[in-house]
Amino acid sequence: MIDIYTSYYANIKNLPDNVCPISIAGKAPVGYNGIEYKVLAPKWSFFKIWKETHDNEYYIKNFKELVLDQLNPQVVYTVLMRAANGKIPCLICYEKPGDFCHRHLVADWLSEKLNLKVEEYA
Repeated sequence: MIDIYTSYYANIKNLPDNVCPISIAGKAPVGYNGIEYKVLAPKWSFFKIWKETHDNEYYIKNFKELVLDQLNPQVVYTVLMRAANGKIPCLICYEKPGDFCHRHLVADWLSEKLNLKVEEYA
């Protein structure tokens, strides 16, 4: 059984009714009116540098230190479950499944810290 899904904005229309999209981007696209959980969004300070350099190792290091290491994974999971209101939470951002993206870092973190099954809904 899947505990949490991840996906991207363009795929929201394909999510089944028992899955609740939750945006974890710093800024959701125009037209997205769903739940947002910006606590899991990248910080602009390192994101803007990554946009120029595409240095994934830099991004991973900063995302881990400035975002994930500041959070309690159990609290994050509890908030996501409450927000999903009985549905399976699906962490949403922009990039397609094969692209480098912070949602995959969040998925790995939740899997590692809480032994959750987190899978991409492609």
